[in-house]
Amino acid sequence: MRRSADIDALQHVLSAALGSGTPVCPLARLGHDTGSFAALDPAVLERPTLIGGGAPYHPSSPAPTPHALDELVRHAEELDVAQILVPHVRRGDDTGALRAAGFVSLATESEGVVRLTGDVDEVLRARVGAERLQDLRRRDLALSHEATWERIPLSELDGSPWARDAFVRLHQRRVGRDGGHGCLYNAEALDALARGALADRTEMLLRRGENTVVQAGLIAMSHTGRGIYSLTQAVDHDDPAVRRDLRAATVYRLCLDARRSGLEWVHLGRGDVHHMRRLGADLFIPLDHWLRAPDLVPPEDGGAEPELSEFAAPPVTGVPVPGPARFRHVPRFDTIDLSSNTSPFLGAAGEYPHLDTTEPAATYLNTISTLPGHGGVEALGPDHLLFSSGSVDGVMLLLTALTSPGERVCVTPPTFPLYGHFAHLLRLPVVQVSLYGDDLTQLDIQRILAADPRVTILCDPNNPVGTRHDPEQVRDLLVRGRGLVVIDEAYVEFSENPSYAGLIGRHENLIVLRTLSKAWGLASARCGIALAQPGIIEALRRVQVPFGFTNASQHAVRDRLTNSRPVLAGVQRIRAERDRMASVLAEHPAVARVFPSETNFLFVRLHKHERVMDQLRGAGILVADTGRVIPDTCRITIGDRRANTALLEALSSAL
Repeated sequence: MRRSADIDALQHVLSAALGSGTPVCPLARLGHDTGSFAALDPAVLERPTLIGGGAPYHPSSPAPTPHALDELVRHAEELDVAQILVPHVRRGDDTGALRAAGFVSLATESEGVVRLTGDVDEVLRARVGAERLQDLRRRDLALSHEATWERIPLSELDGSPWARDAFVRLHQRRVGRDGGHGCLYNAEALDALARGALADRTEMLLRRGENTVVQAGLIAMSHTGRGIYSLTQAVDHDDPAVRRDLRAATVYRLCLDARRSGLEWVHLGRGDVHHMRRLGADLFIPLDHWLRAPDLVPPEDGGAEPELSEFAAPPVTGVPVPGPARFRHVPRFDTIDLSSNTSPFLGAAGEYPHLDTTEPAATYLNTISTLPGHGGVEALGPDHLLFSSGSVDGVMLLLTALTSPGERVCVTPPTFPLYGHFAHLLRLPVVQVSLYGDDLTQLDIQRILAADPRVTILCDPNNPVGTRHDPEQVRDLLVRGRGLVVIDEAYVEFSENPSYAGLIGRHENLIVLRTLSKAWGLASARCGIALAQPGIIEALRRVQVPFGFTNASQHAVRDRLTNSRPVLAGVQRIRAERDRMASVLAEHPAVARVFPSETNFLFVRLHKHERVMDQLRGAGILVADTGRVIPDTCRITIGDRRANTALLEALSSAL
């Protein structure tokens, strides 16, 4: 439905619905789409408008080429029509020609796609949870007892006049129910579609009860043969809950049928992201209407990429985002890709990963904004976030993108050793300013400022100690330092004190690193997260290798973020077990001290360190030996009750 030939066919359908030779109508005539125009002057809504697409019959319009746009403008002049609408353009399309011609973008709904990566029930269980899946199956089963499910090829519609009549009747009722200005799925439109080029790829879906048709819709096969578009659905019921039930059951049935036919995706059309996610959608594509009207003035920013941060290293300022990542906002699920030089015969594994991570970024931010200690995160958007291959990859990216040879990197031992390791590899001088205080929570701010580092990396909560830094000192460093402050929050979900992510909107020099390996249980997915001002994220993107965030990892991350209840329950269990183990170990004769912890591990000073470590190894128990960092210490991850009991027994044997 993205080919120009398909859009031309749908233009004829729209003209037939309007009863004219050309698709000209007031914006208000477009029915449910008028919500996108709510802020416009009423005069704009009622003014005749040339529709440069087949709305509302297709998921989205390709952004017109400069030549096609010239033809559209010329046609409007011939018709003496002052307004032109190009509806439902994907935000990732090249809209430069639209801007240059004086069109203004108006945000509207998003497209939703259910990608079928395996067994439908397994896919949906991961995305919507077992309870929601059971509800979808229940609705489908109940409807199968009450109504038959029929599919009629549109090219054979002449043999089923009852289906044609029912379709038109239900769509007229839907328009009346929604307070619309006229049905664009009228008999003339349906006949034009059945006679047009899309008839062989389009089917009518019907649910027929004992005496009447209770639901009628249209689906179309994509020109790639890999998926189906749900074009419209209308239900014979006034109760919104019943209509939702029917739509949910229909989507579930479509997914089952599509998977059995070897298809890879089901397009749900346009709608609310939250609702489409509850139907199993995992790809959401934001859309804009583009309108040219005498009353509208284009914005000055022109939709440009974020301005590069002043902290970007000089080589980074002169290069673009590498290769295909420049087109990361262009979805490819419904295109034929002959650009990537991969094998077409070995399934989905032969395709490169999806590059547009806008939706998982928004999902991550929405999810963590609901967690305690994350105030201010709700003000961040996808432009503030970059996914990396683990948070350690984020360290390498930022050191590469934001430093120049000879600029100093400050670390605060004891700390995670790879910070200094990567700095040395990049030939950056490393300044070590040790933590101090009984619990190693204090920063030597004066020494850090005196070193004037380009980057200061803080591990907070600290690894290996498990404590948090003094937050007033951290804020002092952000305000007084000239360089960047990077805070690695790999363990922050286990802490009862706030994250620094909410401060990003106020500090140009702050970068917060997060990971899904620890609390989120996705170490194998290798997903790190960098949060910073958009200009810094843009700099990191220019040095990042494309395709590092695999499709398998994206699916795992999306599924975990949209079903976070087990994660939060697991964090609570780990905290409780951590506190229990801290109390038991503090009384254990093999232990000299247990440091306070706001992580999922305990930092412990031992009596007879070497003997205890040998005994643990002999018992098949691995803990992190940190004796070379701080004498006589080890770091113990909190396991389940069985593993923790085995540890205590091995410690007792050591004595």
